[in-house]
Amino acid sequence: MTHDLSLKEIQKQWHGTLKSYAIGFLASFLLTVISFALVVTRLFSDRIVMYAIVGLAILQAIVQLLFFLHVGQEEDKPRWATIAFCFTFLILLIIVIGSLWIMHDLNARMMPGM
Repeated sequence: MTHDLSLKEIQKQWHGTLKSYAIGFLASFLLTVISFALVVTRLFSDRIVMYAIVGLAILQAIVQLLFFLHVGQEEDKPRWATIAFCFTFLILLIIVIGSLWIMHDLNARMMPGM
């Protein structure tokens, strides 16, 4: 026989601990402060700051996914959440790359001399 879980048991499985949420919040806050400090202090060139901001944004997205969305952490949880996230990410990637491709093509066709 299968054992149906109650709502409380399901919530316990899908929610993290206070410690994991605190670590995630502090990591996100620290990454945001570092990004802000890089822009405000102007210690590095614009190109270095741009690459650093992109790197910190990717790192922040990973922290958000792990600590708050719990993507791919537990083996006993259903994998459909991770699969749905990967599919959503793929669709967004197609939209962004397609939009950039179309804008570049339109720019090349409409402004050939520039």
